[in-house]
Amino acid sequence: MTKAAFDKIKAGLDDAKAYLDGSADKSRYEIHVPTLVNVRKIRARLGLSQEGFAQTYGFALSAVRDGEQGRRQPERSARILLKVVDKEPEAVMRALAKTA
Repeated sequence: MTKAAFDKIKAGLDDAKAYLDGSADKSRYEIHVPTLVNVRKIRARLGLSQEGFAQTYGFALSAVRDGEQGRRQPERSARILLKVVDKEPEAVMRALAKTA
């Protein structure tokens, strides 16, 4: 193991210890769940039709349409997934891929 690898592992363990013993700045570990998500913008950036977007990421087609037309905002869990799709679409596709 290289010294650089060791130092990274040690820093991670030190961060975990600080989090557990309460001495860490816990605001660094909070997540942000967006209150609004622009479904159309995410889908268009990925170059997918509404149907293709729904199939690829496991959304109901009606939910995609309703989100894009402003009839309703996605639920909290869907907003989280949409945020991940926006940032790491390939990771979501890998995670949702059918396995043998």
